[in-house]
Amino acid sequence: MPTKGMRSLLFHHKAPSFSSHSSPSRSSISFPTPRRNPSAGISFTDTMIDEIIGNAAVFVIKWDPESSGYAKVTSMFYESKREAHQFMKCLNDLQKVMQFLVSEDPTSEKLVHGHSLMQIAMKRLQKEFYQILSTNRAHLDPESVSIRSRSSRASVSTSDEEIDDGAGTDDDVRFAGESISEVEQVSSVAMSDLKSIAECMISSGYAKECVHIYKMIRKSIVDEGMYKLGVERFTSSRIHKIDKEVLDLRIKNWLNAVTVAMTTLFDGEKILCDTVFAVSNSIRESCFTHIAREAAALLFGFPQELLAKSKNFSSSEENIFRLLDMYTAISENWPEIDSIFSFDSTAVVRSQALNSLIRLGESVRSLLSDFEATIQKESSKSTVAGGGVHPLTFRVMSYLAVVTDYSNVLADIFIDWIPPAKSSLSEYSPQSNDSSMPPICHLMAWILLILICKLDGKAKHYKDISLSYLFLANNVQHVISKVRTSNLQYLLGEEWIAKYEAKVRQFAANYERLAWGKVFSSLPENLTAEISPEEARLIFRNFNFSLDETCQKQKSSVVPDTKLRDEIKASLTKKLVSDYKEFHDTHKVSVGSARNLAVYVRLSPEDVGKFLSDLFSGSTDFVSSSSHRRSH
Repeated sequence: MPTKGMRSLLFHHKAPSFSSHSSPSRSSISFPTPRRNPSAGISFTDTMIDEIIGNAAVFVIKWDPESSGYAKVTSMFYESKREAHQFMKCLNDLQKVMQFLVSEDPTSEKLVHGHSLMQIAMKRLQKEFYQILSTNRAHLDPESVSIRSRSSRASVSTSDEEIDDGAGTDDDVRFAGESISEVEQVSSVAMSDLKSIAECMISSGYAKECVHIYKMIRKSIVDEGMYKLGVERFTSSRIHKIDKEVLDLRIKNWLNAVTVAMTTLFDGEKILCDTVFAVSNSIRESCFTHIAREAAALLFGFPQELLAKSKNFSSSEENIFRLLDMYTAISENWPEIDSIFSFDSTAVVRSQALNSLIRLGESVRSLLSDFEATIQKESSKSTVAGGGVHPLTFRVMSYLAVVTDYSNVLADIFIDWIPPAKSSLSEYSPQSNDSSMPPICHLMAWILLILICKLDGKAKHYKDISLSYLFLANNVQHVISKVRTSNLQYLLGEEWIAKYEAKVRQFAANYERLAWGKVFSSLPENLTAEISPEEARLIFRNFNFSLDETCQKQKSSVVPDTKLRDEIKASLTKKLVSDYKEFHDTHKVSVGSARNLAVYVRLSPEDVGKFLSDLFSGSTDFVSSSSHRRSH
């Protein structure tokens, strides 16, 4: 007997129950099997041995491709699933007999004959195993397998038991789970057949042949899937030659690949492997590792490879969003990565994903630190016409508004961020009384404090002090608006927003006082006190002149924010129009003749309100009061 054949008999993986043929009158024989009680013993009479070998011979010869043209072109599992399972049951019985004969009579011709039958039968099962894997590629694709819930696998398991007991039929398997779709049902049947064959071959000592076929076919499917998802290794020279649009597409493909791989490709492959080789943990691990480890390591190594080989990519400010997308993809899928690649032999995949996560986090921190530095280094002394919003404010707030869309992962990346040593946290803390807030909240407040301090310095370049306050009001209001309409509001909190809204009101009040103070002061404190006609005419003239001068000066001032613009207009109207109306209605008659009215009282309170309403749009063609004539 060949050495390999003896080894396969002596070092088998499973010894199925054979109690129906046991005889209490014979001495017990123990078998060294990892799947049965070592104390269990099985004995056979010569008649039983002949019967078992004879039954096995009938099935083996019938389905031997070398002796039957029918067997060569036909699938046993396709023709009759019941007969296929009877075939494997006979092989299990034959194996038990051969184990008995090895102990009783190692030179027995019956043992040689049994071994010959077993070799032929295993070739048949190899053929069936290969055919099922090959012809059901579409139904055993990882997506179909993954969609099948684990509960549906329980239905398949029940059907398997019924078939093993001889109580099931082909229809029983096909309709074991009526809730499973047709595609999923075919997948379930194929998995059940593969599992049965694998268990039979493993228990008969032919695990190596079975596993080789499985690894070869399934690895090609996973590798093909990764290729279709656009995941491939590239060299640093290729990265440098790839333009921005192509690189963006590669990253987009990678992001999609991570999702598909973890929800279908690797998940489905793990489920299939666990099902087919449920009988052996070591084989399950070996198969899945061989099939998926290389592809998964390539997938999760992409971010590291990109950052290591493309220095320009990791130093470009705008790429922070791509880095955050990749970080999010790995972070959100980490539970699945940790679960699917839980074997020691797949630790390299977990390590690769974790290292990529760390590298991505470091790059994000670096880019945000560089962004902070560019704010501090911005040194342009040019002013914005009309005290409008500075380009730096637009740039910073647009950037932060998008960055904080990733506030959850930013909280992880900056979990150990420490405020600058020379700063007082209470000066810029979003919630000065809540030290338990995540560091990312304080980081955002710190960056905004740098921006506002930089804006304060730029305001000093205005020659008109009132315009510098309008500039500050506009810019801080833009900051608040962006905070209100982004995730910054949740990071900074209402206390921070309220504090800076108060600053905007103060800036607006200072602008109003300095820009419009001359107009306010042109009216007397006591608006209804008795005055001479000469005094009345002088006050009206001074009011006209100061209003005309101020409006001409402020016609180019802008307030882009509608809310702030309306608030400033409402404040000016309430104070100025109200005061002027009271003075106008009280002293208009004391001016004298109609000619004096036309000269000195050129504006009605309504005219003043109209002039104010046309301000701060930045495009007003102001009509001066000196050219305005009322008709009486």
